[in-house]
Amino acid sequence: MEDWKRIANFPNFLTTLRVIALPFFIFFFFQKELEYQIFAFALFALASITDLVDGYLARKWNQETEFGKFLDPLADKFLVIGCFVTFLFIHEPIELWMVVLIILRDMMITFLRFIAIRSNASLKTTMMGKIKTAFQMGAILIILLMFTLISGKRRALINEGYALGKMEGLATYEIAYANFLGFSELWQSSDKLTSKEIANSLASFVPYYGMVFTTFITVISGLRYLFTNYSLLKFSNLKRIFYDKAPPR
Repeated sequence: MEDWKRIANFPNFLTTLRVIALPFFIFFFFQKELEYQIFAFALFALASITDLVDGYLARKWNQETEFGKFLDPLADKFLVIGCFVTFLFIHEPIELWMVVLIILRDMMITFLRFIAIRSNASLKTTMMGKIKTAFQMGAILIILLMFTLISGKRRALINEGYALGKMEGLATYEIAYANFLGFSELWQSSDKLTSKEIANSLASFVPYYGMVFTTFITVISGLRYLFTNYSLLKFSNLKRIFYDKAPPR
């Protein structure tokens, strides 16, 4: 077991802050006042920066620990999934299947990591994992920015528009595409669009398409992990782990 003095370093402190930030983010995000929306955006932006800084500092200062290697991806999952679940409850264009696929992907990677540990093997990582994280963080920041730029009344109108469209039998992608066409027509027909008008129109479809693309990248990343680490899921390896009760030497 690692010495707690070695664990209690600054990089691990930054990682822990990402976990602590989530309940504060949720509180700020559910408030209707603009100031709280700005706080939510700033808090998540700072948490995203710590994700880049903690690993770099741990390597530079030779402070990498097993605890940090375990907590860092867990903190990322905790923060990102917490944000997506929050969006699901407050923003109509965000659909359940998107969040479910993202959660299932992370559950699969956690299972693969468990198998790797029991097999005394290393889980092979890919660049797609880093790309996935970048897209997820970017999607959250874009959605938060949209919420910051528009009023609470406008957010309510967007949600109402999607809810009414679904009641009429339209799919979410059809509503988002109609909103995109409306923005395109408005852009072409008006010489002088105000920044408020642009933000109001973009907020009606950008979060949906951002989540669709992020979900697609997340699924591709998960499939890539499966392909790269397929040997861990061989029947002989799983049988040895779950039935023989002894990891290979």
